[in-house]
Parts: sequence; structure tokens; C-alpha cells
Amino acid sequence: MAPLHNLKVLERCEISPPQVLVPPTTLPLTFFDIPWLLFTPSQPLFFYEFSHSTTTAFTHSIVPYLKQSLSLTLQQFFPLAGSLKMPPQPAKPHLDYTAGDSVDLTIAESAANFDHLSGHQPRDALEFHHLVPSLPPSLSCDPHVQALLAVQVTLFPKCGICIGFSFCQVAGDGRTFDNFLKSWASICKILISGTQIKTYPENKQYNTYSNPIVNFSMKEYKMPSYERSMIKDSNGLEPMLLKQWWDLRNSEAHRMGNYNIGTSLKDMVRATFVVGRHDMEKLKKWILTLSNKIFGSCLLYLSPYVITCAYVWTCLTKVRCPNTKSLGKEPHYFGFIAGGITRLDYPVPKTYFGNCVSFGRSVATGHELVGEDGVVIAAKAIGDTVEKLNGEVLGGAENWILDWKELFGSDLHVVVTGSPKLGLYELDFGWGKPKKIEEICIDQTNEVSLTESIDVEGGIEVGLVLPKSKMDAFRSLFNEGLNCI
Repeated sequence: MAPLHNLKVLERCEISPPQVLVPPTTLPLTFFDIPWLLFTPSQPLFFYEFSHSTTTAFTHSIVPYLKQSLSLTLQQFFPLAGSLKMPPQPAKPHLDYTAGDSVDLTIAESAANFDHLSGHQPRDALEFHHLVPSLPPSLSCDPHVQALLAVQVTLFPKCGICIGFSFCQVAGDGRTFDNFLKSWASICKILISGTQIKTYPENKQYNTYSNPIVNFSMKEYKMPSYERSMIKDSNGLEPMLLKQWWDLRNSEAHRMGNYNIGTSLKDMVRATFVVGRHDMEKLKKWILTLSNKIFGSCLLYLSPYVITCAYVWTCLTKVRCPNTKSLGKEPHYFGFIAGGITRLDYPVPKTYFGNCVSFGRSVATGHELVGEDGVVIAAKAIGDTVEKLNGEVLGGAENWILDWKELFGSDLHVVVTGSPKLGLYELDFGWGKPKKIEEICIDQTNEVSLTESIDVEGGIEVGLVLPKSKMDAFRSLFNEGLNCI
């Protein structure tokens, strides 16, 4: 195993919004946010090739721009500098921002092999954890107060840069975090290009929409909207989900997938697999041919996402349950999230700050999934769930927490995180697009990460963490299956 203690911390600092009027703000959680109270933070890593930077040049020429642009971005996304507050029952948790709140930023240098870490091949899972920032403890030492965001920027001298995050997902979904990331990257790129930025005197009140740097940099990613009243709870979901959360918190006092890092990961490896557009077309034709024999003229919903997920579900089930003779009719679930903004029957802007996603759960038996028609069964199950969510995005929402609790902690089930629709490989801070993106939280949650492919147009990258023997088995199944179709 590669050495794990190869990080040199150059600086730790706190980044606050600029000294202008950002009022103290309390944001109540909506029913869309409450289920995420149970989830561990998202931990994405963005690897960038940056071969001409020494440590001195990096700290003097790049770090100041990163700090300034982060501060300017937090001027608009100021709740991320605040905290999640969880008062005693029966009070409802909420997001809280107070003047002076900040985001922890760590600047570091790593002696690890950049090209190795930013590859697709199996790598020891623990090799990545020195690149992930820790969410800081509450200044008040209150266990009911949780920071929402921490950032670490790590230089690999003359090789590359890694920007890592720990993001408390109760603050917002992938769309919200994506808006923040792209706003920060856009402002940083402008600063690096030498554009002059107008600053404002301390405590001067002004209309944030008149800030020229913000207007210029956020033409595509507009100002976040914090209006909670636009989320309508006509079905009374909030009290039901809040009760489920309190019951689970009081009885088990844990977050979903909160495993012991360092013990459970010592023999685990991380790898990336790509399902290309050509692969998807072959899988689609094969699925349609077999489905006519199984389901007759029944139409299947076969998007690239559904096809990819169905293939991964069957491969993983075969690897995790090698004793196929023992598989019976016990349910195997496939869990995923679905964007709610385009599915709700009332308008919510893309700039809404918060969660607006639904949970989908498909089911098939293990015997069906490992059979010769497994991919067809999986594709129909996932496609049917997507179509149900398209028609009724809040269908079954009263059981979101109870249903998802069942998915974690068992190899019978597969859960995916991330989305290939966000375009995260477009995230350019001023030195080009990422070479590789990794989601580290799947080490703890046993999930599968999905993002768009930077190497294969229209492709989807699949990130996995498995014991080495199972990863070898998965790679063999994955590649042989695509080659045989």
C-alpha cells in the first residue's frame, strides 16, 4: 500500500464573505432537505493538470486568487459559510448564517503520485483521504451545530492541483452545489486573467445585483434564490419526515453509511469504468431484442442513464452475490435520486438554493438480476421507476427516510450518487478543465458514483470502491459483457 502520510499543510485559514452587508439569515429546512440530515457529507475531488507550478509560485500566484474568488462567491452563497443547527426535539433543524461565519480552507502539498491518483485503474481507497478536508468542529463545541462546507486545495509540485470538498448535503442538492462551484471557478478565472474588480467600502449597503464582477461572471449561473415559500408542501410531508428523522436519530444516533475509516477500507480499491455512447447503443439494442421475448410489445424507458444503471446493477449483484444458487425471491433494491425542479407541477427556479430532488427505489429479485435476462429486468425496473417519478415526483415521499434506511448497510442493494447531467468537467478555475473527478464519500456509503465522461463524448463514468478481489471480478464481468454484445 502507498504511504498515507504524505501531506504537508502549508496554510489553514478561514474565508468569509466580503465586509459588506450580508445580513444574518436563518433558512428553515423544507421536506426536500430533511432526508439529507441522515447522509454523510459529499466529498468530491477535482484533479487538474498543472505542470508548471512550484510550491512558491503556487502559494504566491494562485492561492491569493482562490481566496479572493471564494470570498466573493460566498457573498452570494453566504449560507455555506454558516452552519446547520439541530436544536432539541421537537424543534426543526435549520441553516443559520451570522456575520463573521466562514469556510475553512486548507492549502497543502502532496508527495503522492498525481498521475496514479487521477487515473481509472484500481488504486488503494485510503490513498485519497489526505486530500479530503474535514468539516471543522463547532466553535461552541456544540454537537448540535454542524459546519456546511470545507475546502482543501492540494498542490502536486510540477504535476497538478486537487481541489477537494466536504459538503453537508442538507444545504443543497447537486444542482445547488454545482451552481456554487461554477460561480467560484468563473470568478477565479476572471481574477487570474487580470480583470479589475470593483470593491466596496466596509459596511456600505448596496444592491448585490449591481456588483460588476458578479454580473459578469454569473451570466450563466445566476444569483441563488433563498425563497423557501416557493416549495409547497400540500401533502403535509414535512412533519412526517421530521418525525421519522427524530425517531431514527433517537434510536440509533447514526448517519447513513457512517463506517470506520481506516479499518473497513484497508483492503479496498477504487476504480473508474466508462460506459460509452457506442456501448449504450449496443446495450439498448440487446435489451430491446430480449424484452420482446420477455415482455412482448411493452415499451421500455431506456435513457442512457437507465441503461448504464441497469448494466452496473446486474454486474455488481453478480460480484456481491457469487453464490447464485442461494439467491431466491428476496428483494434487491436500486436507489437513485431524480431532479424535482423539472418534475414538479409548479415552478421552481434553477437558482433555488436548497434540495429539490426526489428519491427513486427500483426492485428486482437477486435470481432475476443474475440470470441471462438480468439487464432487461433491471432496465425495466429502473425505467418504470423513472416514469413514475416523471408522472408523480412525490409519490411515496412520506416513506423516503424509512425506505432509504433499508438500502444502506447491505450488499444486496445498490445506490448511486451524482449525475452525468451536471457538467462538472466544465469546472475551469483558470488553468483548464479537470483531468479526473472522484467522489470519496462512496468509500463510506457503499454507493456508486456517476458523472459525465471527459474522455468519451456522451459517455458516463462509473466510480466504485470494492475489495480488490471483487473489483477484479467486476472489471472482468463489465468488460466481457460489453465485448460479447
